[in-house]
Amino acid sequence: MSDTDAAVFVADEQSDVTVDLLRWSRLARLVLDSERVAPDVHVALVFVDEAAMAQLNERFLGQQGPTDVLAFPIDDDHLPSGRHPDTGGRGPGSANEPSDPPIVLGDVVVCPTVAARQAPDHAGTVDDELALLVVHGVLHLLNYDHADEGEAASMQRRERELLEKFQQLDG
Repeated sequence: MSDTDAAVFVADEQSDVTVDLLRWSRLARLVLDSERVAPDVHVALVFVDEAAMAQLNERFLGQQGPTDVLAFPIDDDHLPSGRHPDTGGRGPGSANEPSDPPIVLGDVVVCPTVAARQAPDHAGTVDDELALLVVHGVLHLLNYDHADEGEAASMQRRERELLEKFQQLDG
């Protein structure tokens, strides 16, 4: 299913909800491929328990309690973007040279317990909710946001498109 060399590192650091790491890795990679990210991109997808998520939520967002998904994009000011003719930069679509370091987009952290609790009122099944959270988190790494109505509508539309595409491929 993957057209890029994108690497999605997955980890399950909780034991409350069974998580199909291979499936969610494929979904994250599908999002990266569909968004046409550069080759050799790395993303971490980590599933954590409520206590770990609550700590992250408080530390980084100042919010109490666990949330469903958090995305931690890497500051991309230092990442190559496009061609810089005067400096001999790479052109769009060119492959990384073997000596180039990988591009690390960031980390997506998902709490399956929160997902399971909110699934009946939100996406339906726990798998549907986890799929939505994985897509949502990866899109945040790719600079999608939902701070205003227009951004939210655009992000939700893209989420639906990607989830439909994954459902067709996943069978």
